[in-house]
Amino acid sequence: MGGILGIHSPQPIAAAGLVYLGLYALQHRGQESAGMAVADNGTIRIHKGMGMVANVFDDRHLAGLPGRIAIGHTRYGKSEATYPIGIHPLSAITKYGQIAIACNGNLLNPASLRRRLLQKGSVFQTATDSEVILNLIAKGEEANLEDAVAGVIPQLRGAYAAVLLSHGKLLAFRDPYGVRPLVLGKLGEAYVVASETAALDSIGAVYERECRPGELVIISDKGLESRQVVTLDRPAFCVFEYVYLARPDSNIGQQNVHLIRKEIGRVLAREAKVEADLVIPAPESANSAAMGYAEESGIPFDFGLMKNRYVGRTFIQPTQDLRRQGVSMKFNAVRAILSGKRVVLVEDSIVRGTTTSQAVQMIRNGGAKEVHLMIAAPPFTHPCHYGIDVPREGELIASGRTSDEVAALIGADTLHYISPAGLCRAVGRVMKELCLACFSGEYPAGLPESGDQAAMPPGEFEKEKERGR
Repeated sequence: MGGILGIHSPQPIAAAGLVYLGLYALQHRGQESAGMAVADNGTIRIHKGMGMVANVFDDRHLAGLPGRIAIGHTRYGKSEATYPIGIHPLSAITKYGQIAIACNGNLLNPASLRRRLLQKGSVFQTATDSEVILNLIAKGEEANLEDAVAGVIPQLRGAYAAVLLSHGKLLAFRDPYGVRPLVLGKLGEAYVVASETAALDSIGAVYERECRPGELVIISDKGLESRQVVTLDRPAFCVFEYVYLARPDSNIGQQNVHLIRKEIGRVLAREAKVEADLVIPAPESANSAAMGYAEESGIPFDFGLMKNRYVGRTFIQPTQDLRRQGVSMKFNAVRAILSGKRVVLVEDSIVRGTTTSQAVQMIRNGGAKEVHLMIAAPPFTHPCHYGIDVPREGELIASGRTSDEVAALIGADTLHYISPAGLCRAVGRVMKELCLACFSGEYPAGLPESGDQAAMPPGEFEKEKERGR
């Protein structure tokens, strides 16, 4: 998973500074690494590094990235991101000139594409899907870059959104199912593309529209050209963008994410009624859903768990014992709020259950008489092959277990999930327009080809939630 942003201005502009600000707005989509590529007078300059945006860039770096066309990326989740060589953007010298690319998502057929490219003489330095796309473009037989990219898109199976930079153009494209988000905006005469509308807002750009599934957007000094490269009968937008991934101040379509999450909480309250004295969120990703649950149920809302904003992600270590300690340092129960209360704890989702079980125990230690767990997503029973690192099926706490069994493992008095139909009603889309694979096991874009299982470190998604993005 990651966040991408690109800007193209026909007039002189400090594109690097704008991308820098936009990446801050996309920091929640990836904290492993950040990078930027800027085109200027026939040269593409790149700066990237491990860590968050503030750790990777400073004034000196931005001053060394002049130009009016730029792309940027934030990333987490895949093992290659641990090494600097795999950090986006990636660049290549091709017959179309130097190009740079940044992607969000996952290909289902990178191994077969890589084998074919190796037979044609391509050389790979990383295991990233983006390098596969770069090499496919470089091997294109088309006369220009736009046609080469248009020829590559039908070869890609998976869920992705990408921005590509050349010396004079900015290209953006989205997978034919539209699983991963991509929006288009304007800042004066400049065009901006980004993973979320919050990134447009952060630099003062005005939202124009969503990039369509299967669309290739070509931006040059002449303006914007749109090509519908692939058209499918149905979209399959990732429903988890509504539940957790997107910022609450972003819009998806014409709908605000915070308001959608409040509606999810309202639907959950109608589906799962319980006698209680207090509704609290698991901070901070469940705040909106908890507000909606409280409003619909009539049960008072408050904050019973407080987050320590100054415990950085480096405190969270990959061992289970240290992760437990990390949760204790990250959150603290407010005894004055919880003592003697029957508490509804609203969570956006539950994956392995490690973090949630510790939160429940904290609430009990804070004096709560009862803890009723409400989950603003259906049970996670299947892994995601489309760019979000949900653990393998055997590591998912809901896999093969009833709600009562999960509640017993977590330590809650009761546990209720929102239904898939209820979730779809809350987001205002019919089920066939969404990807619900992690809940249903039905993968609209298919499964990885043999040999193309993503090599993701198990549990990264759960650890990311522990970090309290």
